[in-house]
Amino acid sequence: MPLYKIIAIVLIVGGTLGIIYGGFSYTNESHDVELGPLRMTIDEKEYVSIPIWAGIAGIVIGASMLVMRKRS
Repeated sequence: MPLYKIIAIVLIVGGTLGIIYGGFSYTNESHDVELGPLRMTIDEKEYVSIPIWAGIAGIVIGASMLVMRKRS
């Protein structure tokens, strides 16, 4: 499969997932405390919001890559 098709499909899938889920979260380990035999770790959960326009742009760019490549 040519590279442009793979990139176009990834853009379409990524844009669709961005619209459906609206973002993603990840865990950031921020603090590590040791008091004798006790060890405590505090994890902070971060959320990254994906704008709707970015998802739509991914779908449009990916679809146009597939359409334009078929024409030429």
